[in-house]
Amino acid sequence: MLQEAKDLQNRAVRLMVAMLAGGKKEYTVKAPTGSGKTYMMADFMNRILAAQNNVVFLVSSLSKSELAEQNFNSFCALRDNGTFTHLNPYLINSETSGEGSIFIPTDHNVYVLPRDLYKDRSKLKEEGAFLNFLSEITGNLQKGTAGRYIYVIKDECHIATSNLDELGSYFSVVINFSATPKLSRRQLPDVEILNSDAEDAKLIKQVEFQPESDSLDTALDKFEEIKTDYVNKLQVNPCFIVQISNKDKAEDELKNNIFPTLNNTKHQDLKWVYITGDQSGKGCQTNDSGLNKLPVSKWKEYMKGKESSISVIIFKMVISEGWDIPRACMLYQVRDTQSKQLDEQVMGRVRRNPRLLDFERLPKDAQDLASTAWIWGIKPKEAGLPKQVNLFSDYGIENEIRVSPTKLKVETINNDIDVKAILAGKKEKLTGSSIFEMHRTLSQSENEIQDICYNYADTYEKWRLCVENIGEIKKKYYSYITDYEKSMEVCEPVSFPYGSCYNETEKTLTLNDWVWYRKEDDQITDEFSFDSEAEKKWAEVLKDIRKSSIGQTNLLQDNKYLWGKNFPLNSEIKYEYFSDGIHSSYPDFVMKDKKGRIHIFEVKSVNKSAAQNVDEDEYDTKVRSLKSCYKACSKKTNHIFYLPILDGSTWKISKFENGVETTIDQKTFEDSLN
Repeated sequence: MLQEAKDLQNRAVRLMVAMLAGGKKEYTVKAPTGSGKTYMMADFMNRILAAQNNVVFLVSSLSKSELAEQNFNSFCALRDNGTFTHLNPYLINSETSGEGSIFIPTDHNVYVLPRDLYKDRSKLKEEGAFLNFLSEITGNLQKGTAGRYIYVIKDECHIATSNLDELGSYFSVVINFSATPKLSRRQLPDVEILNSDAEDAKLIKQVEFQPESDSLDTALDKFEEIKTDYVNKLQVNPCFIVQISNKDKAEDELKNNIFPTLNNTKHQDLKWVYITGDQSGKGCQTNDSGLNKLPVSKWKEYMKGKESSISVIIFKMVISEGWDIPRACMLYQVRDTQSKQLDEQVMGRVRRNPRLLDFERLPKDAQDLASTAWIWGIKPKEAGLPKQVNLFSDYGIENEIRVSPTKLKVETINNDIDVKAILAGKKEKLTGSSIFEMHRTLSQSENEIQDICYNYADTYEKWRLCVENIGEIKKKYYSYITDYEKSMEVCEPVSFPYGSCYNETEKTLTLNDWVWYRKEDDQITDEFSFDSEAEKKWAEVLKDIRKSSIGQTNLLQDNKYLWGKNFPLNSEIKYEYFSDGIHSSYPDFVMKDKKGRIHIFEVKSVNKSAAQNVDEDEYDTKVRSLKSCYKACSKKTNHIFYLPILDGSTWKISKFENGVETTIDQKTFEDSLN
């Protein structure tokens, strides 16, 4: 997993813990489907339980899709592998009984409840077992006697339910989790992972929306095109999802369009499954003879596997909540719905990264494949769509702007770090940690540290010795990786990609003569938006000096200036640096001046806004790390790097040239270009 993905999840959990100081009864956490919501939920609970032994969590999950059992199994796995050792989960179900009555033990600290188990005329409610359980846990705290506090987590809170509302007096805190919380029910996010941040960290896939006029046959043609690459480059058998949203049209669509298309000569080799949505599995079909031998209840589990033979899954109505199938990369919706919320939930089914855990080890073309989803039939409101941008490639810009990226030579670490010498004379501790604690220690280390240990340790004894002395291994590794003179290497020159995209914001600027153009309804538009006010203002600085200082391409009469935003999607203009793990810096702007020099800018701001949750220590650490990186990059690449930091309305600019750092103001920067 990329360090950026780990950092994004970790930051969200830290904010979740901090939000409890707000003193409210109810909070909401918004995170895109596929961003690791269950993992973050477990991390959050583990941190609270580590600090407070008088708290019990009740995780209220949807009953459909066995989501409750799925969450329970995930919590158990994360406890058993030593990741979150404070969790002690228990799954409440109607089969847990003694002498015919439901029994819920009180010696656990995480209880997972399928939401529909507690409703009118249910066994759990009618027998009073759940109410007795709550009373025993809380010890009637409202009356001042001893007991524990119950924190309720409502998973998939956008689904309207009132099952637990009458029990609110027993709950100290309610935390809503969803990719699409309902603002109409006051589920305003207190902590949010943005889609754009999850995409940049490769937690979820970027979406390429396809023409709504495309037939299912055309969409399947595209699927068959990428299928071979998926298998060869990702070792994953991809999956194409067809979703029928309109119940009344379902049978006609199946009979007249979907089944005939799948059964024609061109696509007849594709294995498919039709899921009706009926709890009993009635009406479900497949053309896979092997799958037909299994009960329908086993089909979904089989289809999730990355080597599953099923290529096409047809859903009637809503795709099951919580059903994880990372190998799904394409969605074709036969739709008649105006529900933006439903659309976002459905899209989430194909946005999980199929190679998340080892993504950083994949080559660039495989990474691009693993982080792309294709969707037909859903077109969110224009404001929510990524804005597509294209390079003016006919102007030869890709040849005139050539930028040298850098990378850290992690593949040579095992040769440069002598683990045997580090461990020489070390002996196994007689009263060491358990294997689970040691696994947790290692799994929380950087990917490269884990590789060093596993490459060295061919026996359990060596592995244990590695983990027990991991501090010394890390010290040697940090010393190596932060010595950029040794660890940094310059890559082959690259230019801007031919196409990219960005998420729209209100911070817009009109630009008609830089390297990018974009279309709206087949018309060229000059409006672009930026991620922050500081970024927009620096774009204005570059725009104002373009005629006097920035180079031009002269291949056509309508000249373009050689500067542009470095949109991260598809970009190879990046610089690796180390800060508690290896990160990639995608600088904000690249410019070529009239003298042929390349200038690279990463824009920052110390200005605060109410919408930002800024950790000042984390921010300062990142800036210091970038300075060390850019200083080394300027020496190795001969490019000039800048960190313009906006303070109020004034720019404080750190400039890095030939390995030397200086601090300049805006006027000095502009004068240096002439």
